[in-house]
Amino acid sequence: MPNIFFYPQKFILPKGLKVTGNTGDSILDVALKNNIKMEHACEKSCACCTCHCIIRKGFSSLSKCYEKEEDLLDKAWGLERNSRLGCQARLGTKDIEVEIPLYHVNRSSEKK
Repeated sequence: MPNIFFYPQKFILPKGLKVTGNTGDSILDVALKNNIKMEHACEKSCACCTCHCIIRKGFSSLSKCYEKEEDLLDKAWGLERNSRLGCQARLGTKDIEVEIPLYHVNRSSEKK
C-alpha cells in the first residue's frame, strides 16, 4: 500500500496530510476517502480539469496518462510537467507526494 502525502493547501488542507491508498486507486478517490475536499466538477468522468494536481514525487509510479487526459490538462491553470488529473491518475506501488493547486477553472480568485 503506497503512502500519499498531500502538501498543505490554503483552502482545503492547511496542514497537509499523509495517508495510504491501494494500488489502482485514483488520487481523487484517496483524497475523498480521507475527507480532502478536492474539486471534481465532472464527477470523475475525465471531462474537466478541476481535479488537476501536481505530482512532486513518485510520478513514474502512476498509471499512464492517455490523450483525453492530456487534452484536458492543457486547460488547467498552473500546468507543470508532472501534472495529472486526480480522477485519472491511479496509484502504483511507490509512495507519492501530491500538490493540489490553489486555483482551477472554478476558483479563479483567491478567497480571503
